[in-house]
Amino acid sequence: MTTLTITVFMGFFAMMNPIANTAVFVGMTANQTPQQRRKTTFKALTTTFFIITTFCLLGKGVFEVFGITLPALRLSGGILVFIVGYHMLQGQSSKLHSHSTTASSEDDEDIAISPLALPILAGPGTIATAMNYSASGGIIHIMVTIITFAVLCLITCICFLNGAKLVEKVGADGISITTRLMGLILTIIGTQMFIQGMNDAYVLFQHTNAST
Repeated sequence: MTTLTITVFMGFFAMMNPIANTAVFVGMTANQTPQQRRKTTFKALTTTFFIITTFCLLGKGVFEVFGITLPALRLSGGILVFIVGYHMLQGQSSKLHSHSTTASSEDDEDIAISPLALPILAGPGTIATAMNYSASGGIIHIMVTIITFAVLCLITCICFLNGAKLVEKVGADGISITTRLMGLILTIIGTQMFIQGMNDAYVLFQHTNAST
């Protein structure tokens, strides 16, 4: 059980990468007030946990019901992340993550759900990891996967809340540099997700043709 727990935790940690995502979070919420950043943090991680728990419990049935494939999720997620990153890199406002100090509650929920919760935190890799571990055994595997991910969400929450303090220290110039740097990272992540989606789609296409 200990080995299983450690394996699941390391798998999730590598995919979700709370350290790198904290830097992305700081760049995306640079113009939010501390109260707005806390609300965004809790909303994003609650949504992320709900998404991953759903896939742990329902597994591949979710994809089958809606006719969704993992390559399609990677492709669309890659495009979304790239667009957000591109706007940040150009120093422009994107509807997905543009917030002033007077941003409304609805806007805060928008950034928390997309792109933070999906596809950055609960991305295709994280979903695939959850489905893989939870489907590899019985109820024990499912419970271990869910509990382990909850612990990782708690760690990420602590990182996000402490990372937000950096915004208050770096000043306007630092915020601008951080935002553009994180924009570059997001465009790279989005491109990588899209490339992986293309590769997965090609493999799936070949497998389908071989089967027929």
